[in-house]
Amino acid sequence: QQHDNEDELFYIVKGRLVIEYEDSKVELNEGAFHVVPKGNMHNPVADEECWIALIETITTKHTGNVITDKTKSIEEQLGTLP
Repeated sequence: QQHDNEDELFYIVKGRLVIEYEDSKVELNEGAFHVVPKGNMHNPVADEECWIALIETITTKHTGNVITDKTKSIEEQLGTLP
């Protein structure tokens, strides 16, 4: 996935996450922060349960410009708040 106009900030709350780039990867452990700069193709991968806080603008499309069965609208992402 790629976001042409938005950076994404990942914070690893619990577990381990690997962010794969086209020619490299970044391994993130609990407590780590990582910024994916806009325009970079990336794929976050967790082998086991991983809790993350993802900070981004409301306009960020999680699957880039590709529509798949995993694509969710902002309303679906937010769900029903109590």
